[in-house]
Amino acid sequence: MKVILLDDFHSTINYTLKKWNFEVIDGRGFIAEDLKNHLDVNGIFIRSSIPLNASLLSQFKFLKFIARPGAGLENIDLNYCQKVDIKVFRSPEGNRDALAEHTMGMVLSLINKINSANTEVKNGVWFREENRGIELKGKVFAIIGYGFMGEALAKRLSGFELEVIAYDKYKSNFTDQYVKEVNMDYIFKNADFVSLHTPLSLETKNLVNSTFINAFNKSFFLINTARGKSVVLEDLLKGLENEKIKGACLDVLALESSSFERFPYIDDPSFKSLSQYKNVIFTPHIAGWTHESKEKMACVILDKIKKEFLPN
Repeated sequence: MKVILLDDFHSTINYTLKKWNFEVIDGRGFIAEDLKNHLDVNGIFIRSSIPLNASLLSQFKFLKFIARPGAGLENIDLNYCQKVDIKVFRSPEGNRDALAEHTMGMVLSLINKINSANTEVKNGVWFREENRGIELKGKVFAIIGYGFMGEALAKRLSGFELEVIAYDKYKSNFTDQYVKEVNMDYIFKNADFVSLHTPLSLETKNLVNSTFINAFNKSFFLINTARGKSVVLEDLLKGLENEKIKGACLDVLALESSSFERFPYIDDPSFKSLSQYKNVIFTPHIAGWTHESKEKMACVILDKIKKEFLPN
């Protein structure tokens, strides 16, 4: 097979493909127009650099698969792929542990005011009472979207002696020793923390808006390590202003570039306002972005391709 790698992946991918005698094209830095010089490829490896829509994909007459090391598939026209039998592989199994650990790190940092206290101490400010934190124990932690990421987070939370609940529109009967399955009404009534683990779709775009925020009985902490466009920043700001939202951990933002590699909106009014809040912490879309997860995602995706195309 002939395949093209459009992003920077773990070296295991390149090494293994060549071991299988695949012809490998380095397409890092390509734009959509560059792909038209390689319409004979059988496979495309991609993260989020180029939108693979039906118009572009229809030009590939020999394409057998698209491999997305990671979880999100919003830049791939899945309906078209299904229609013409292009296999689509992803590997959320590979970065679920990294994402769960990152989420825990952000939550613990926020509620114990570690980021702001660290900045203060480095500037010679020694505030103790002002930096008194809160404990997870006894709280209710809600997970929205209970796939690989949600499950991994629930396991990490299990040792903190709090109630872990989850809602997933497309999954049921998953209550176990780590989590209790609930409906959204239960989350609105009881949650102290809400963590998003949903893919980006028409259903989840702008999910967290003023209507969503005001439906909660209690003020709550919001964590988003899923997709930035699921949260309306202006409505998040309103929630912070009226203290309906106690604080936020944001690894993703609606203002990111589509490739996730750039943040061209540093002067955006909403972002500038958000960045003034001590109870809002950011990371640059790195939840799940560990050295270990890069290799694990590569191994998972290669294993799936091998089972489909090299069964022997």
